Amino acid sequence: MRIMQPDKRPDKPLVIALMGPTASGKTDLAIEIAKKINSNIHNIDSRQIYIDMNIGTAKPTLEQQKEVHHLLIDLCLPSQPINLHEFQSLAIESMERELAQKKIILLVGGSGLYLQALIRGLKPPSVAPQKFFRDQMSNLNKIERHDLLKCCDPIAAEKIHPRDSTRTIRALEVFYATGKSILKQQRFCPPPWTTLEIGLNPENLQSRIEKRTKQMYKNGLIEETENLIIKYGNNLQLLKTIGYGEARSMINGKINYEEALAITNQRTRQFAKRQKTWFKNKHNLKWLNYENPLSEVLSYIYEILN
Repeated sequence: MRIMQPDKRPDKPLVIALMGPTASGKTDLAIEIAKKINSNIHNIDSRQIYIDMNIGTAKPTLEQQKEVHHLLIDLCLPSQPINLHEFQSLAIESMERELAQKKIILLVGGSGLYLQALIRGLKPPSVAPQKFFRDQMSNLNKIERHDLLKCCDPIAAEKIHPRDSTRTIRALEVFYATGKSILKQQRFCPPPWTTLEIGLNPENLQSRIEKRTKQMYKNGLIEETENLIIKYGNNLQLLKTIGYGEARSMINGKINYEEALAITNQRTRQFAKRQKTWFKNKHNLKWLNYENPLSEVLSYIYEILN
């Protein structure tokens, strides 16, 4: 089945959001869907937006990007991170540009807040990154940062997992700049499009995670991390994220290869668990049957367009 652009277009454009935990197979399925609906792919992954971070983020390969054009990847340097508000502005501009032509587009990713911003219209506080403050926070460990958040913004601390350093630092940053809870400053403004939320959650996710982790290290994660250290310094905040953190520890002689592999697997499994909880609580997903997910997705799209 191939879904072409309908002659009689719906009143609102259709945004398909394919989401799921890390290593669930989103990229491969997204490429199949995009080919059927004649669409580009908009990346909604918070690390794939960074240049030079390819292997450790499971960024679509150059071959995959040749198959289907991917938007919202390689937006900025790792040393110049952008916040949710900035990403939302760039993403909506890109989405509106394509929707004006095709009336149907595909978002793919597992970054919960980014997805909320685009398909639910979440409006985050427009507080610019505070480099000095972030440098100070990076000198604290995760527990210390989260304890600090508990003191100044207990509402946000209750909602943010202690291991989620990015959101913890951002919540502290917003409170530091405004004196108010980040959650009290967030609001929702429904976007002008129909959204179809599709979810992937394979039963063999754990084995998929282990297989992908091994492949990342085999494909050059250590070398990629070394390159990031050379270009941006050993204290780059993004080098603390899954995969890169373990590779850096291995490069610095703190752990060996097997330990790095095991820790990366463990952190990835924990992250996938948090993602699944988020999707269950924050989204109204149509979970796909893994026997024939492409056919299922096309049926859902066809039902909306007709």
